[in-house]
Amino acid sequence: MDALDTLVELSSQMELEHAEETRRPSSQVEASSSEPTGHPSCFTPKEQRAAFAHPAQLPNGKNIILLKTLLSSACERDCYYCPFRAGRDFRRATFKPDEFATLFGKMHQHGMVQGVFLSSGIAGGGVRTQDKLLDTAEILRKKQGFRGYIHLKLMPGSEKDQVFRAMQLADRLSVNLEAPNTERLAKLAPHKIFIEELLRPLRFIEEIRRREPAYKFWNGRYPSAVTQFVAGGADESDLELLTTTQWLIKNIRLQRAYYSAFHPVRDTPLENKAAVNPMREHRLYQASFLLRDYDFELEDLPFTPDENLPLHSDPKLAWAKVNLLHSPIEINTADKHQLIKIPGIGLKGAEIILNVRRTNKINSLAALRKLHVLADKAAPFILLNGKRVESQMSLF
Repeated sequence: MDALDTLVELSSQMELEHAEETRRPSSQVEASSSEPTGHPSCFTPKEQRAAFAHPAQLPNGKNIILLKTLLSSACERDCYYCPFRAGRDFRRATFKPDEFATLFGKMHQHGMVQGVFLSSGIAGGGVRTQDKLLDTAEILRKKQGFRGYIHLKLMPGSEKDQVFRAMQLADRLSVNLEAPNTERLAKLAPHKIFIEELLRPLRFIEEIRRREPAYKFWNGRYPSAVTQFVAGGADESDLELLTTTQWLIKNIRLQRAYYSAFHPVRDTPLENKAAVNPMREHRLYQASFLLRDYDFELEDLPFTPDENLPLHSDPKLAWAKVNLLHSPIEINTADKHQLIKIPGIGLKGAEIILNVRRTNKINSLAALRKLHVLADKAAPFILLNGKRVESQMSLF
């Protein structure tokens, strides 16, 4: 198996790892990929490259093509949902750190990828596997002089010194919590330990941030920290997932939680479990952004009696129908905290409204439409100069 075949093998199931990629259809992935300046014999046509090259948007808004893969698909853990679990019958593949770095360097040189998301199965323990990931990132940064984007996975049980070194090499670090608490994790990954193995490395990131100045880290900045949950894999509720998400945002400055709607994988203990509606994943993302960016608290979210978010309604809109429909907000006097609670008004739109109001009143929906606001969506919940506005009530 040559290096590119190994990469294809290792990337075959990476759709389960949600990251910065925009997750467009494969035809769009291919259309937006950068064409290489040459075509070395080890590289395949771009139909195959789509398996591991993903359009992605970085935390700073920049768009790149991200190589998303594993260092090894060999794994000693037996997580019930995972296609790489120990004992599952499929062909395994592994890169040595220098092999992967060499291949990535060639791909980067020829314009095929601009950044990398690197994870791995666990072989020989989390600490040993983490060392191999660190060795790979070290080669990329120090030997190859790669200054682009690296998202590095932290393995279960990673030590504090390893986390510190990872922070010096990567732009983003992540630990897959998979489930929201110890009890739920036992149903999904019985040999992982929620607090000691998974949560602790995330805590290490925040402890190190508080102890060390930013100039000691990659590009003089602290790397962002993210996690991922398998939504519905352990029969947990949305309230459980978002309770943990909110705690992470407030206590360790989690940049983002990723949610991967469970779907069964053949030859795993959960192969007969029903797939989760992808809309649940979408609603969890919306709710998590409300908690992170829009001053919402858990009690503001419209949970159903079974502690899940309604699938048929955007949670911000559902909140507004209860709280703002009969108590609309005056656009010309509201502060930022009030403005961002209105459906159709995002963070950027709220800032623009505040700036415009310094010199002019906003008198019409037409004026709002010019300000990065979905005016018709906002209309049922606002006042303009003390008056309700005329709008299409299609939302109702």
